[in-house]
Amino acid sequence: MNSTDHMLHRLKELNEIGIALSQQRNINSLLETILVAAKRITNADAGTLYLHDAEQRLLRFEILRNDKLKTAMGGTSGVAITFPAIRLYDDAGNPNHNNVASHSALSRDTVNIPDAYTAQGYDFSGTKKFDGATGYRSQSFLTVPMLDHEDQVIGVLQLINAQDRESGAIVPFSKDDQQLLESLASQAAIALSNRRLIAQLEELFESFIRMINTAIDDKSPYTSGHCARVPILTMMLAEAANNTDTGPLKDFALTDKDRRELRIAGLLHDCGKITTPVHVVDKATKLETIFDRIHMVDTRFEILKRDAEIAMLREMAEAHGDAGRSETARQAYAARVAQLDQDREFLRHCNVGGEAMSDEAQQHLRQIAAYQWRDAEGKMGNFLSDNELENLSIRAGTLTAAEREIINHHIVMTIKMLEAMPWPVQLQSVTEYAGGHHERMDGKGYPRGLTREQMSVQARMMGIADIFEALTAKDRPYKKGKTLTESLTILGKFKLGGHIDPDLFDVFIREKVYLDYAKQFLSPEQIDEVDLSKIPGVNLDA
Repeated sequence: MNSTDHMLHRLKELNEIGIALSQQRNINSLLETILVAAKRITNADAGTLYLHDAEQRLLRFEILRNDKLKTAMGGTSGVAITFPAIRLYDDAGNPNHNNVASHSALSRDTVNIPDAYTAQGYDFSGTKKFDGATGYRSQSFLTVPMLDHEDQVIGVLQLINAQDRESGAIVPFSKDDQQLLESLASQAAIALSNRRLIAQLEELFESFIRMINTAIDDKSPYTSGHCARVPILTMMLAEAANNTDTGPLKDFALTDKDRRELRIAGLLHDCGKITTPVHVVDKATKLETIFDRIHMVDTRFEILKRDAEIAMLREMAEAHGDAGRSETARQAYAARVAQLDQDREFLRHCNVGGEAMSDEAQQHLRQIAAYQWRDAEGKMGNFLSDNELENLSIRAGTLTAAEREIINHHIVMTIKMLEAMPWPVQLQSVTEYAGGHHERMDGKGYPRGLTREQMSVQARMMGIADIFEALTAKDRPYKKGKTLTESLTILGKFKLGGHIDPDLFDVFIREKVYLDYAKQFLSPEQIDEVDLSKIPGVNLDA
């Protein structure tokens, strides 16, 4: 191959390297690609890539390769580089021009040294010490600064021992080598700067998401942590589905891109709650508004007791010493007070909320509501107002139908907010994943009434994660966290009732995702011994 053809071949190789650099996504892999490419294009035996630490004013070893010594450190090698960083300035603030790498970074100049053992002006004592310990001879050096688009030094490429392509002998780096490496360093700096910028933007974006979730969780101490736990459980289920080799999901597979997209969707699944009124989110009891109105009801019971006492005293006064009539009045009063105390305790129990309020309890509540009492203005009226009766009649939980609609509206706002964002291609499915966690497999969910066939596997995963987290959460105002057996029983019933995805439920059980999650987030008393044969919907052969 003549010199012209050889140069064209190297330029073509340089172009191919530039394309490869632009396609590399992982920073460690990118750095390694840069150094390996630099060695290949110059036929160097060894090389080091340093990164500039502007805050500490250092050059840190990032990647080190030496073919003759079969040494690979840093990057994807898994071997840590133990060499100390190179200081750019001494304690007095004087620039360090003795080291060839630091000189290149400080001066922004390329340094091409034919033989380190005869070179003047640089301190190669460390290099010679290394050679003495390893039997290696570091001879020719080519050191090039890497400058970003703002003309700032972001690193240094240093190659050692150029090899003649025919004889293999160690030779100085040629001018062509120097020009090619300078061109590569420029391309590498741009690729690294772009990758860093993308990483910084991704981190900024995820920090913004965490800020929103912090604001949502801070609105309510009762749901604090929900926005963090749901994405974690979602990813645990996703990995379990990815790893399963049996059942309908055996071919389900996730790429790193898929994982990031799903994790971000999990972090944003409740972002619409930022618009939900705090008094609804924090409604710990049925009668709570700004305060718990049960105390007002307690006061009315005291008024009824007072009225009963007045009635007894009047009856006794009218008895004119009739002992029998007076005793009857006392007994009637005692019975009335006992009944009122029982009714008060009953209302307090109703106010707490629970899983299901019976028809008998509803009827008893209406009887109490019909009691008559005289208010501060002397007006007679029902013991409970219509609003109080409506709230205390809530069959499960603490929210009325209207308040439940307010809570449910958060998913509408989540979708609206996410749809307004200009998602890049690799995050196009975030809205679909996050917006589907309240849908049901039978189409009876909300807000869009989607069926299983209309939903992605990832959106179905989030539905299970959201439910299981809510069942086991220890920080809800209206209930304590359920045990594993209780939670899985409800989840199993949801599978049979068309609420959640049956295949994902099977993976959730078979791969013991519930137990891995429990060990991280549940209290010890919640982690009971689960008898899977008694859990509805469990297919032990799945």
